Amino acid sequence: METAKQKQQRYQLSCQGLPLAVYREVAAHLRQVGKVQVGLFSPPSSELFDYNKSQVGGLWLEYAEDAEDAIRQKVDQILAYYEEIFGHWEENLDDS
Repeated sequence: METAKQKQQRYQLSCQGLPLAVYREVAAHLRQVGKVQVGLFSPPSSELFDYNKSQVGGLWLEYAEDAEDAIRQKVDQILAYYEEIFGHWEENLDDS
């Protein structure tokens, strides 16, 4: 039998060249939706430090098990807003 933790999916999103401050803004905006957990993750350790790149690898988000479709749609709207300004989000399903 699956536990609630196993049913949850964590998504990792990144946007090429998005500054750290904007990642923090997006995360704060998504946290206001409710039933969504959001955080930032580090860039791959193999990447060399570059002032022209973001200082984070991206953001992760995880929906509560009882998150309705309206919650997911609101998250999609927020991400679409930032995508329109800063460029395409790359999405990876996090298996951890």
